[in-house]
Amino acid sequence: MNLHILHTDVQDFITKNLKKDITKLVLKGSRFGNVSIQEIAEQIVAKNKCEQKLPTWFTQKTIYYPNKLNIEQTSSEITAQYKSELVSGNVLVDITGGFGVDSYYFSKTVKNVTYCEINEHLYQIVKYNLKQLNIQNLKTHFGNGLDFLKNSKEKKDWIYADPSRRNDLKERVFLLNDCLPNIPENLTTLFEKSENILLKISPVLDISSAINELKFVKEIHIVAVKNDVKELLFILENGYLGEIAIKTINFTTNRNQYFEFIFQDSSFTTYSEPKKYVFEPNAAVLKAGAFYQVAEQLNIDKLHQNSHLYTSNELIKFPGRRFEIKHCVPYDRKQLKKIIPSLKANITTRNFPETVAQIRKKTKIKDGGNLYLFFTTDIYENHIVLICEKI
Repeated sequence: MNLHILHTDVQDFITKNLKKDITKLVLKGSRFGNVSIQEIAEQIVAKNKCEQKLPTWFTQKTIYYPNKLNIEQTSSEITAQYKSELVSGNVLVDITGGFGVDSYYFSKTVKNVTYCEINEHLYQIVKYNLKQLNIQNLKTHFGNGLDFLKNSKEKKDWIYADPSRRNDLKERVFLLNDCLPNIPENLTTLFEKSENILLKISPVLDISSAINELKFVKEIHIVAVKNDVKELLFILENGYLGEIAIKTINFTTNRNQYFEFIFQDSSFTTYSEPKKYVFEPNAAVLKAGAFYQVAEQLNIDKLHQNSHLYTSNELIKFPGRRFEIKHCVPYDRKQLKKIIPSLKANITTRNFPETVAQIRKKTKIKDGGNLYLFFTTDIYENHIVLICEKI
């Protein structure tokens, strides 16, 4: 950690050059004797990544930034705040601290928070930044978070972990047992120190596989931001053997979309031809696999078992996008040209044999405009096109 970066003249230079071409800036070299242009470039790149993701850090003066990979891997403020609302009590330990965003937000809902980080460089950066953010109830610990727990005598209200999805060889992994730290292997130790564990895992991991690797899973939260799944959150409660609640949320610009159900319940769905409206579930609902639960709870029909599009004659509140169907036609290039003379529309495929790129090449339909086309398969196995307007 080069403290010279925090000098006023260097910070002013970083601020003035945030939107400049970073390559040209590097070629000019550094005007500061104690700070290299590479260090300045790293600060600029990382800070720019925080403008939307971490506005509290971005707007705070004299924040020290790690490399861009650390910023990319950290929680956003919107997801960190959501996690903080899932916990409470007197003591929480974050055993995989990272850039400290989650710990920062946990300190707003838990009286005493301990941040643990095994990377000394990152630890020093976060320790400094937390002082700038004036957090009084957050302690920092350099070292292995699991070792910190083992050496701690007091019981914690919560333990939080966000295991790395890369192994010792820096290869991406897809099972919890291959992540670092290995949470399934250390569950007994964790439950000796706390009755409650909040676990963040990668969106690419399979939910059923994760449940099988763990035990005492009480809730699973699937968090999406603008229809992009960012986090899977598992709440584990020592000794819990009841039904697992799956809760989805999609943070959007206009409204937040919620949907929840019980894992592996016996939901039933009906099928029908397209009606007046068609509904497309958001990414969190799709990740949850709530294909039948959506239909049953909202009393709507599926277009096909594998299409994951829903229809109704009533306009309902729905966890996803809503469209009014203007035309429903067979997949025929000539017929589409008659209905869409401008040959401009937004295209989505669901349970359809061709890709969007293939369809655009065949039909010459360009991207954009106010029309939305769903290329899908109906209950009679016919390939159809729903020509819609977004609600």
